[in-house]
Amino acid sequence: MKRLLLAASLFATCSLHAQQLQSFEIKADDWADGEPPKEVFIVDGTIKIAARDGSKAIVIDPNPVTDASAQLAVSASGNASIEAKILAIKRGRSTPRFGVSVHGMSGHRLIVNPAKKSLDLVKGDQTLVTVPFAWTSEAWVKVKLEAKKGAGDAWTITGKAWPADAAEPAEPLIKHEDTKLKGQGKCAIWGTPFSGEPVFFDDIKISVEAAAAAP
Repeated sequence: MKRLLLAASLFATCSLHAQQLQSFEIKADDWADGEPPKEVFIVDGTIKIAARDGSKAIVIDPNPVTDASAQLAVSASGNASIEAKILAIKRGRSTPRFGVSVHGMSGHRLIVNPAKKSLDLVKGDQTLVTVPFAWTSEAWVKVKLEAKKGAGDAWTITGKAWPADAAEPAEPLIKHEDTKLKGQGKCAIWGTPFSGEPVFFDDIKISVEAAAAAP
C-alpha cells in the first residue's frame, strides 16, 4: 500500500487504454493542527487542520467569509468522483453553503444550500439542477458527486446527499446530462461560511481516471 499525504491510501489500476483509475481515501488524523500539508492545494479562503468530534478534519475558517476551496489528489482526465463527510453550523438566521466539485475550477459542483433548503448542481455561475434537501446544523452529512463519460460527447453527472449515520441512497437525488466537457482537473471541497462558523470536511474519497505515466 502506498501512502499519500501521510493519511491517504492510493490504489492505482492500469487500464487497457492510456489512463489509470486512481482512488484516494483522505483523512486528516495524522496531520498536525494548523496549516494543511502542501498536497491540499488551497485555491481561496483560509483552510486549516483542526479537530471536531474526536478526529481531525480539513476546516474552512470563516475569516474571511469567502467562497473558499481546496483541490485534492491528482488531476482527472476522464471520469471523476468525490465523496466527503461535512459538518457546518447555523448561527441565528445565517447559514453556510458547502459541497464538492470535480474537473477543476470550471467543473461541476454539488452544493448544499441551507438558505434555499436545496441541493444544487452548479457549473460556473449557472445552477443546472436544484432539488429539495433538508439540512441539520451541527450534524455530519455526506455528499457525493460523480461525472461519467458516455458515448461520443455525452456525460452523466449525478449527485447525492444524506445523513452521515444513514445508508447511502441507492439512487441519486440529482442527475444531469451534459456534452463536450473537457473532463480534466482536480476534485475539490468548497464552503462559504456565511454564518461565521467553520465548515469541517472528513473521510474524503476520490476516484479519477488520470493520464497514465509515461513508460
